[in-house]
Amino acid sequence: MKLEKIHSVYFVGIGGIGMSALARWFKHNGKRVSGYDRTSTELTTRLIQEGIEIHFDDNIDLIDAEVKANPEGSLIIYTPAIPKDHSELNWLKGNGFEVLKRSQVLGIITQNMRSVAVAGTHGKTTTSSMVVHLLKESGFDVAGFLGGISANYDTNMILNETSEAIAVIEADEFDRSFLTLHPEWAVVTSADADHLDIYGHKDVLKDSFRDFIKRIKQEGKLFVKNELATELVSGHELNHEGYALSEASITAENIRFEEASFIFDYKNGEKTIEGIRLNVPGYHNVENMLAAISVSRHLGAKDESIKKAVESYRGVKRRFEFIIKRDDLVFIDDYAHHPVEIAALLKSVKDLFAGKKITVVFQPHLFSRTRDFAQEFSESLSLADEVILLDIYPARELPMEGVNSGMLIDGISAEKKMVSSKESLIDHIKAWQPQVLLTVGAGDIDKLVQPLKRALS
Repeated sequence: MKLEKIHSVYFVGIGGIGMSALARWFKHNGKRVSGYDRTSTELTTRLIQEGIEIHFDDNIDLIDAEVKANPEGSLIIYTPAIPKDHSELNWLKGNGFEVLKRSQVLGIITQNMRSVAVAGTHGKTTTSSMVVHLLKESGFDVAGFLGGISANYDTNMILNETSEAIAVIEADEFDRSFLTLHPEWAVVTSADADHLDIYGHKDVLKDSFRDFIKRIKQEGKLFVKNELATELVSGHELNHEGYALSEASITAENIRFEEASFIFDYKNGEKTIEGIRLNVPGYHNVENMLAAISVSRHLGAKDESIKKAVESYRGVKRRFEFIIKRDDLVFIDDYAHHPVEIAALLKSVKDLFAGKKITVVFQPHLFSRTRDFAQEFSESLSLADEVILLDIYPARELPMEGVNSGMLIDGISAEKKMVSSKESLIDHIKAWQPQVLLTVGAGDIDKLVQPLKRALS
């Protein structure tokens, strides 16, 4: 389809982090944008303030009249999270409208743009935001489609200035969305077992990553987590380099801490950038930054501008985000929702705040993920001194018999552990008197952050 022929774009599920980024892009590029979402959120409020018309009832009569009057000049974009019996979506499908998933539209937008796609079961939001920031600070025109709110730009959509911009896209493996993309350059940060409700088995997930890698343009380049290089790229003639904290062609050397910042040297063969300061802590973030630096250097960014950009990078909201930072209390909020992510987060926190008591509040995300990785969740949470579990956030799933937060408790070796309701959480936190507190999860645990902050200030 040709986007230049589209006058109006209507979003079914406009409030999602990826959908709202697309809405902003179309508005910026002169299209009439409107949409539906189930609930009002901070994201939808901001979209309305930016001039986008949104309603919150599934009602055909509320669809933008200009959209309804012009099927040929309208594009309908929907998220797979929309239920199959949604009346607006079914009406639009049945009345001659072009109806596409977000991932398909991203593929169309970027067909004629030079693009960097960042994939991985975790790390992709942070790494794509790093690539955007390093390129922008190095003078590149960038369009950034992010899966989180960049702290530097306070948005999930970095708007390009010209049609010659480089697109930086977070490439989502959920329901194989990333297979609509044709990037010139790509990063694969991880391919751990996840989304088994979609894929069934970890080997099928890895096959999907192999298919993604095959979509990279032949003249392009892949930067891949070193341990995955042989497994995912084998037999595919593609220029690629592996990166890791050690034992890879791209590594970090002389890693050290200074006031909750990580200082390290970037090394790629004979080339070294010394004394890089990353103010967003975490070993996993040093590793993510190795990939972002490598992409930026490959595209022509100068080492000195890269070094300055790394120091000014402020992260993504809900990724190792400091909420309170006092001598007597540190409060960090993080989106981690997979055992590997939780373990990486807690190892970094334990090193940064050695000797202090670590208290974690974790809200599991999805019944299927909790069931599939119960033992691994218990093991990763055992790195904390104290653990409070909230009820499972169901997202797109119905409850599963026998699957609940309590099933993780016996496997957690922390000194203190319990399951709490959201309503009782603040009282429990006050009684436990944490020194380093973490709220962790991808559900609606973020709604508890400000109440906790007020209670602890």
